[in-house]
Amino acid sequence: MRQTFFIFLFLPVLIFLTSCEKKKDLLIDGDGNVYKTINIGSQEWLTENLKTTKYNDGTPITLITEGNEWSLATAGAYCWYDNNPAIYKDTLGALYNWYAVDTRKLCPKGWHVPSGEEWTTMITYLGGDDVAGGKLKYIGTDYWLYPNEGATNETSFSALGAGFRFYLDGDFRKIGIDSYFWSSSEATNTTAYRLGLNHFIEGALYSTSTKPHGFSVRCMKD
Repeated sequence: MRQTFFIFLFLPVLIFLTSCEKKKDLLIDGDGNVYKTINIGSQEWLTENLKTTKYNDGTPITLITEGNEWSLATAGAYCWYDNNPAIYKDTLGALYNWYAVDTRKLCPKGWHVPSGEEWTTMITYLGGDDVAGGKLKYIGTDYWLYPNEGATNETSFSALGAGFRFYLDGDFRKIGIDSYFWSSSEATNTTAYRLGLNHFIEGALYSTSTKPHGFSVRCMKD
C-alpha cells in the first residue's frame, strides 16, 4: 500500500513540471499567435517569422495590398505574400517595411527586432557568414528551391524561403529562392541593414536594402 500511495502522489507532480517546462518555450503576440523560441549562443530567438498585425501597444499596423501604395508608403505597413494570408500567413509570416521596424513596437514586449550588431553576433557564433546560412535554413525543398545549399537547420531557427516585396512596384518576388530579415539598424536616410539567405548559398549575406522593401522579421529577447 505504501508503494502504491507514493506513485499516486508522485505522478501528478511530474506531469505538472513537464507542462510548466513546455510553457517556458512559448511566446504570444498581440493577435494571439503562438511562437516557439530557441537559444543560439547567448541569444534567444523566435523559431518562426513574425505575423502580428498590431504593434505591442495594441495599435493596428497598416495593411497595404496595392503595389503602388506599398512603394510610396513612408509609415509602418505589412502585407502577406501575394496578398494571400490563407496560404502564407501560418508558414511564412508577414512582410513588413522598415518603417514598421523603426517604431520599436513591432515585437511583443520584452522582445525586439535585432540590431545589425546582434545579427553579427549570431553569425559569428555560427562560424561566420560563409557557413551560417546553412545552419539557419530549414532542410529539404518544401520551402526552398533545389539545391538549398548547405541547409542543416542545426540551430532550429528554421528559416524558410519567404521571398519579399519589392520596393519600387510592390511586386512579390523570389519565394523559395530568397529570405530577408530586417535589422533595427539604419544605414542611411533611405536604407537599413538586413540579413539575407538564398537557396544556392550556404552563407548569410549581411548588407543594406531600401526601407520600403517588405521583408520578414524575427524577434530576439531583450
